[in-house]
Amino acid sequence: MDLSVVIVNYQTFELTKNTVNSILEYDYPFTYEIYVVDNASSDDSLARLQDYFADKVKFIASKDNNGFAAGNNQALRQASGKYQLLLNSDTIVWENTLENIYDYMESHTDVGACGCRVLLEDGELDKACKRSFPNVKNSFFRLFHIPTNSKDDNYNLTDLPDDEVYEIDCLTGAFMFIRKDALDEIGLLDETFFMYGEDIDLCYRIKQAGWKIIYYGSSKITHLKGASSKKQKSKLIYEFYRAMYIYYKKHHAGESSFIVNFIVYLGIAILCLLKLFLNMFKKS
Repeated sequence: MDLSVVIVNYQTFELTKNTVNSILEYDYPFTYEIYVVDNASSDDSLARLQDYFADKVKFIASKDNNGFAAGNNQALRQASGKYQLLLNSDTIVWENTLENIYDYMESHTDVGACGCRVLLEDGELDKACKRSFPNVKNSFFRLFHIPTNSKDDNYNLTDLPDDEVYEIDCLTGAFMFIRKDALDEIGLLDETFFMYGEDIDLCYRIKQAGWKIIYYGSSKITHLKGASSKKQKSKLIYEFYRAMYIYYKKHHAGESSFIVNFIVYLGIAILCLLKLFLNMFKKS
């Protein structure tokens, strides 16, 4: 098997259906399989997806929702592809995207993972698709919306073109085309992350192991993210900031002083509480 596509569904029948159909719509010069992992949905989305796709998709039904990373890992443990694609259930894959990135990975054996240009529904770039690794300094500028002219502190790499191909630090978990050899070397997604942050952690470990991570901006998907002005579930806000804490503690706390660590942890807690407070006044 050349490619294993892994999609996690949680009560999103229409979105997941459209994502899978955007893959099945085209023919490919390689073999592939599609896994849909249902993260213990409480609706009938799993049954409807199974009925709709029949034998075209391999389904895994989780008994419990242990998070996005855990859901993906269930399929990754079974997938047999030379490459593994982590794909969000709210995405639409454009024509030639999978073929172009497959060909690139085949001809660049030092690349551990590759992403593409991710567009939001309004056509704007999803900035998470090409990033630097977060650190204390660039996170400070980003979280407090402080402009910087320093390329070293440009977390979202806005100084680099959106439609070209080049090496970066970090991709988005909405689309990560990963070489299985790299996963075999570094391990699967860290299930300590329930949601958010597992993609940054995985990219960090891939690069630490000596593999390259590539942004392939000439191919695209669409990511149907929810509008930022809408009210979010409190758990999602909590998990977003919890992911920051986990990532920092895992990769950076050991090389920083007690005072720096205290300030970072305090800052994360304050921002989380502020976000939860402001979210109370947003429309559902």
